[in-house]
Amino acid sequence: MPHPIVGIPACAKLVNGSLRHDTPARYAEALFAAAAVLPVMIPPLGEVQVQVLDRLDGLLVPGSPSNVHPDLYAGGASLTPDLHDPARDATSLPLIRAALARGMPVLAICRGIQELNVALGGTLHQAVQDLPGRMDHRGGTRPMAERYGPRHEVALSGRLAALLGAERIAVNSLHAQAIDRPAPGLVVEALAADGTIEAVRVADARGFAFGVQWHPEWACTDNPVSLALFRAFGDACRRFNDFSREAA
Repeated sequence: MPHPIVGIPACAKLVNGSLRHDTPARYAEALFAAAAVLPVMIPPLGEVQVQVLDRLDGLLVPGSPSNVHPDLYAGGASLTPDLHDPARDATSLPLIRAALARGMPVLAICRGIQELNVALGGTLHQAVQDLPGRMDHRGGTRPMAERYGPRHEVALSGRLAALLGAERIAVNSLHAQAIDRPAPGLVVEALAADGTIEAVRVADARGFAFGVQWHPEWACTDNPVSLALFRAFGDACRRFNDFSREAA
C-alpha cells in the first residue's frame, strides 16, 4: 500500500544573496521514521499552493526562526522587523485553513502553532520573555543538542493528554512569540508553569488537528512522547488516505 503523503510548507530565505525555499531536514526525517509517511516540501508561493492539498494526506506546519508578521493579527508595530517571512505567511495560513476545511490531519509545531492561531483569528505575544511573570522561552546560543534538550515541564489536558498518555511532560523551548488570545474554536490543552500556552486542539476538526509550541521532531524516535505524537499523526493521515480513496 502506498505511503500517505504529508506536505511541509517551506520558508523563503536569502542565503548568500540567493533566495532559497527550505526547512530543517529533521521534520521530514521525523515524518518518515516516526509517522511512516512520505514528506514533500511546499514552496512558499502564496495561496495558489492550496491546490497542492489535492495530492496530500496531511499537513505539517514546521517551526522557523522567522516570526508571523503582526499585521496579520493586528499586533501593532513589529518588534523584529528583520525576522519576517511574508512569503511563508501568505502560503501557510491559507494552507492551514484549507486543510482543516477538508478534514485533513494537521500538526503545527512552534511557528506552526502560532500560524494556526493567527489563521483562525487569534493573536500572538511578540516577545513572551518581556511579559511580567513569564520565563525566557528562547533557546539561546548553546550547542543545538543542548538547546533542543528538555527545558521545562508542561501540564497536559484533554485529548492531547489522552493521546500522549501523560498529564505532565518535559519539553524543549526555543521561541519568543507565543499565543496571546487563542482563536475561536481552539482548545488549550497544554500550559507551562508561567501560563504560556504550549498546545492547542482545533475543537471542531473532523480529524487530527493539534498545535504544539515545543519541538517534538527533535530526536523524536528516542522520545516516547514525541514518538506517540508522530505515530498518531501518521495514523490519522492513513485514515484520511483510506477515506479519500474510498470516496474517489
